[in-house]
Amino acid sequence: MFSTRNFIAPIARASFRPRLVQGPTNAQMTSLRARIAAISTVSDPIIHDHKELNQFYNEVINNPNDHDHQDRYGNQFTWELARHSIAEELVVYPAFEKYLGEEGKRMAEGDRKQHHAIKESLKKFQNLQASHPEYVPELKKLYAALDAHIKEEEKDDLPKIEKALIEHQDASAKLGANFQRVKAFIPTRSHPSAGENPYFESLAGLLAAPMDKLADMFRKFPEK
Repeated sequence: MFSTRNFIAPIARASFRPRLVQGPTNAQMTSLRARIAAISTVSDPIIHDHKELNQFYNEVINNPNDHDHQDRYGNQFTWELARHSIAEELVVYPAFEKYLGEEGKRMAEGDRKQHHAIKESLKKFQNLQASHPEYVPELKKLYAALDAHIKEEEKDDLPKIEKALIEHQDASAKLGANFQRVKAFIPTRSHPSAGENPYFESLAGLLAAPMDKLADMFRKFPEK
């Protein structure tokens, strides 16, 4: 039987451990505000993420003899892709449905299915070390699906939503800002079982995000 107490208790316990489970630092929030201020359309932060994901992928692929480097950039790739995917599901896909009607619903549904497959692949990859023989092959498999999704998104989805938002003053910039804000407070690892429905994903994120951020403290990331 569902218990409100059982649902709230883990969140409450996490909220009373500020030294262990922290939100963004002051420096990170300052950087976040600067990036939000520079956003003019919802496409801006999405395409920026796409470029960073490509960069992190290449850092792993192009350094086969440096496992430490691969581990660091593999963690960075996972961190960025997990946050990017969930932010799209919580902010961007509902906008497709709101502003593009039936076509938007079809677009969102198709993208959510693609995301689920990518999350399943990411979950496999994130649990591997660079020394594992399947580390690079699994990342290549994951990125092949991600790259196809990115190209479709940039060629079709984003131009359609931008066109629909022209008649809604500042709507695109506000969506872009919300997309960027949401990324600061959501899980940093893949959790396919949470699904792609914004309601259930939001609830799952309340529980998963603090534990992900705690574990990130013990993972290696690029020093810069």
